[in-house]
Amino acid sequence: MRVIGAGLPRTGTLTQKLALEQLGLGPCYHWVNVIADLDQVELWDRAMDGEAVWEQVFAGHNCTVDWPGGYFYRELTDAYPEARVLLSVRDPESWERSFRETIWTMSFGRSLMPLLAHARAEVDPRFGRYLELVDRMFWGAQGTFADGHAEPAQLIEQMQRHHEQVKRAVPPERLLVWEVGEGWEPLCAFLDVPVPDEPLPHANDRGEFVQRVIGGALDTLQAWRESGAPVPS
Repeated sequence: MRVIGAGLPRTGTLTQKLALEQLGLGPCYHWVNVIADLDQVELWDRAMDGEAVWEQVFAGHNCTVDWPGGYFYRELTDAYPEARVLLSVRDPESWERSFRETIWTMSFGRSLMPLLAHARAEVDPRFGRYLELVDRMFWGAQGTFADGHAEPAQLIEQMQRHHEQVKRAVPPERLLVWEVGEGWEPLCAFLDVPVPDEPLPHANDRGEFVQRVIGGALDTLQAWRESGAPVPS
């Protein structure tokens, strides 16, 4: 493990994943890995229970950004003492809107995305366990936002608290606080790699998130419909 991303989701983490891979530090583990392979939820549940599953979950990966890995930045910083830690940040108000329109809405909203997500969970137990992991990791007693999330000010306060916790926990020589808009230079200097000739990649995190949730749900529901399985009670 060479880079541990401690930045919260919705801080340009998909761009970070692509950037680190472009720098030759990949493959980079990201929340999209879990969505693509829901069997990994069981490993993360074990991690939430205190088990060090790092060698299993990160097999074949050289870095990790976004949650679930970022949730365990303290444990990973200890487990991989040579790894650098990347704390991605973003304007708080912009971050709050993005977070609420995606991750928060999937759990608590009433739009098409959460309705399809919960419908998928009714016919796919693995996706149901995935939603339970989201609840556990974000909103439950162990969650990043356990102290409250209904109001924008609550989310922003806890975002800022998380940033301060990372800065206190990680030795300064191992830590880079970085915003995607700063570009390649501070990231490459921190990682001691050349600055690429190509622009920093840009990924539409929100579009990717919505597409994965809605597209995955529609595919699952279509397969269930074609199977002729009974309607869940």
